[in-house]
Amino acid sequence: MTYTSKGSAAPPGQAAPTLPAVPPQAARPAPPAAAAAPEAGPPRRTAFMEGVDELRAAATTEPGRLRIIGAALALLVVAFGAVTAWQMSDRSAAADDVLHSSQPLSAAAANVYRALADANTAASSGFLAGGQETPASRTRYEKDIEEAADGLAGAAAASDPGSSSAKTIAELNTLLPEYKGLVERARANNRQGYPLGGAYLRYANQKMQDDMLPRAERLYNNENRRLSDDYDSATAYPWAAIGLGVLALGALVWAQRRNYHRTNRVLNHGLAGATAASTLVLLWLVVGHTVARSELLASYDNGVVSVNVLNDARIASLKARGNENLTLVSRGAETTESGDDKFDSDFKLDMNKLSSYLAKAEDIADDQSGERPVKAATGNMKVWLERHDQARESDNDGDYQAALSKIIGSKKDEPTGECFDSVVKNLEKALGHEETEFKLAAGDGRDAMSGLPLGAALLAVLGAAGAVLGIGRRLSEYR
Repeated sequence: MTYTSKGSAAPPGQAAPTLPAVPPQAARPAPPAAAAAPEAGPPRRTAFMEGVDELRAAATTEPGRLRIIGAALALLVVAFGAVTAWQMSDRSAAADDVLHSSQPLSAAAANVYRALADANTAASSGFLAGGQETPASRTRYEKDIEEAADGLAGAAAASDPGSSSAKTIAELNTLLPEYKGLVERARANNRQGYPLGGAYLRYANQKMQDDMLPRAERLYNNENRRLSDDYDSATAYPWAAIGLGVLALGALVWAQRRNYHRTNRVLNHGLAGATAASTLVLLWLVVGHTVARSELLASYDNGVVSVNVLNDARIASLKARGNENLTLVSRGAETTESGDDKFDSDFKLDMNKLSSYLAKAEDIADDQSGERPVKAATGNMKVWLERHDQARESDNDGDYQAALSKIIGSKKDEPTGECFDSVVKNLEKALGHEETEFKLAAGDGRDAMSGLPLGAALLAVLGAAGAVLGIGRRLSEYR
């Protein structure tokens, strides 16, 4: 009979199996609210800083040093050539402007002044002749007016819009027809014997003296300032190019000396070629600019200054002649505060200026060809003054016809007009000589700089190539 267990106890004779003990568990930490950010790596370096590090590392080796030296030498030589080409191009362009632009414009402005003053003189001479006005006198007046108009048109085309010169030219273009109208009214009344003609002519002269000639002088001064600016630009020393040239030569000499101490080789052909090319550019720069500067300054001192003085003398003679004529036209209608005839007083002032300008022109003339016509003009001026005194004496004595003959009479009357024409003729001869001297000297100055910008650039490229090849030769020894 089998015993059936009714409880949970193990049967006798068998031990109850025991379970292994579970070790105590630590409490699990609560999960963080947010996952922790990964640790940041080293800061990202810029390309520039990486390049600096590579350059620093390369500089610790001789091949690396040689590469740096070669690049620096090539850069210096190229910079020297580029700056030389740039600065000398500017100076060459300025010298060309002096020769072909600013000086001709200055001369054209002076010619406008001369043409206006001469037209005023011709108008007064024709008025004195009355009905016997010669075709030559009328032609001279018309020619002067036409030259003044053409000169203003040329100056307007060359001036900058909105500039002081452009404004002055516009004003002169407005005043010129007004002046011509007054002269024609004076002539029309004079032919009919009306005294009103003299008033019109004096009014025309006042418009010329007070409104037109001062503006023409302003235009002339503006063009002279432009000419001076071009001279300053053309003759300025190229210090930047010279400084870079000295620096490049110093660096090349240092590189060759370093090469000699490290290899005991006296000559590196590439570096020697670069040094020769840089030396040639520097010598060409210094000598070429020195010669050009000397010639340009000579063209200014012996050309422009002389031309300006002679232009002033010619203008003074024209104004003196006009005032001399108006002395007879006005017949004492206008006087100074001291009671003297206004136009005769102005004549004396103009003749004093003419004498001063002629003395200065004779003093600065650098050869006989320039001095001779000035001396002749001085002699003509002295005779002019003597004849003028005779004319004034006749006029003061009441002999108007004798005074008129002494001013505009025929050659047998020995008129002052003959002396005036001789003064102008000799001054024009002196002007032609001085302008030729200017063109020769200024042309030589410009030619001394021709080819230098291009030659400097080409030699600089060859010099940089020589420096790179010379350093490359040394680098090949490390391969």
